[in-house]
This record gives sequence, C-alpha cells and structure tokens, in this order.
Amino acid sequence: MSPHNDGAPVSGDEADILAAEFVLGLLDAPDEARAAERVRQDKDFAARVEQWRARFSELDITAPEGAAHAALLARIEHTLDSETAAAAPVKDTARVSDDRAMGARANGAPPGGAPRGWTVLAARLWDSLGFWRLSACAGAAASLLLALTLALVPPRLGPQPQLVAVLLGPQGEPAAVVNAYADGTADLVPLRSISVPDGRVLEVWTLQDAARGPVSIGLTSEARRIPLDLKSLPRTGPNQLFEITLEPRGGSPIGRPTGPILMKGTTSVAL
Repeated sequence: MSPHNDGAPVSGDEADILAAEFVLGLLDAPDEARAAERVRQDKDFAARVEQWRARFSELDITAPEGAAHAALLARIEHTLDSETAAAAPVKDTARVSDDRAMGARANGAPPGGAPRGWTVLAARLWDSLGFWRLSACAGAAASLLLALTLALVPPRLGPQPQLVAVLLGPQGEPAAVVNAYADGTADLVPLRSISVPDGRVLEVWTLQDAARGPVSIGLTSEARRIPLDLKSLPRTGPNQLFEITLEPRGGSPIGRPTGPILMKGTTSVAL
C-alpha cells in the first residue's frame, strides 16, 4: 500500500480508499495507527469506516479461519510479481486512457464508468500482496474477490438485483450467480463452463419451504445465462437456497433432485 499523509487534507475518494484499506487490514503498522487515531478524532472518517465494515460484514462472517501453507503464499507472491512485470506496458497505456477520461469529466462530460475512488481502490486491492495473503489465509480467494467486485462496481444501467446468491462448487469456488429482482423475476449467470454429458441437463432448484421441498425453476443443456421461473413461488427472500443438479434429459422424472449437486448457495441482500 502507498503511504498516506498524516494530517494532510485528502479528497473524499482518498478517504474512502483509506477507510476500506483500514477495514481490510491492508495498511502497514504506522498507517494503521494513524488511521485508528483518525477514527477517534474525525467523525466523517469514522462514518466511512463503519460503512465499509457493513459492506464487508458478510466476509467477516463467512470466511473460515486458517493458516495457508508457506509454499502457497510464496507461489502467490511469485505469480503477482511475474504478472506485474509482464503487464507494465499495458498499465502505461491504461494510465493515458484514464488521464483522458479524467480530462473529459473535468470538461463536463458525463462519467462513463466507475468513480475514480472506486477504480483506484479496486486496483490497489488487486496489486496488494497483503490482500491476496488475507484471501489465501481465509481459504476463499475467489469468493472474496467476487464479493469485493460486487461491492465495488457501481450500479450500471438497467434493473439491479435486490438479492444475490453466489452458488459454490464442491471445492468452494464460485460457479454461478442467481440474481433476484424487485419485480419478482430472477436469472442464473454461470461464472465458469460446466461439462454436461450427452442425455443430461442442468436443473436449477430453490427451497423456500422445507415441507414443500425443492422446486424446479429452470433447465439448460449448457452453462449459459437463463431466466428462472418463479411465478408459482412466493417472492424470493434472504437466505433462500438455490442449487443446480445434473439430471436426465427433460429434467428430474420425480420432481425432486435425483442427480449430484453441482453447486449451491443462499441469497443475501445485494450490496
């Protein structure tokens, strides 16, 4: 992390970045001490810290504790160093594009992407060894990066989901996302390819009522974005289970999952 000036005036974006880094534990000891003192003295900064703590609260609750093997940390550090060296010319080009975009905004042009503060924070997190070391120790680097992306990327045009379920595969890797919208609709968005044998399909299920059991809400022969059929169900709520199983062509013959569960997850309020 780059050092932060002690007591120097900073913009709102820089204050947000500092607050986020403080909450994630990415500051070095001197900067962390200064940030902690600023929390006690600066009400605005303290409020920003609380906002970031709320944004990242799900990570604190769900990330299991554990120490990563030293070889894993060394491999991550080596990979980051290699990728940083290889991407250096690309970064220079990106900086020129960013400077042009900043100039356009200064001249009154409407912003076409993420606010600068969000973009800078995401870039710092990506290049931070401390961030990846934190993720590795939690045993959920991919899950953490996905959650951070959902938290940091500003809203885009079009309907925004009210609830999101990240479906995890057998190794705990994010494999798909279910988005539930305010109008009662929902869709499934795969995050990786899924091998579907001939004569089999992927069937999407949800569980709202244990007495009723799982209800089929979608079929697909390949990993692709599909709408989910929730018309016969009550409105989707928090902690609602979604899962995908491998079933015979045409879907489960008994109206209940019969094949292996490929991935599953429960809904949380979208950030």
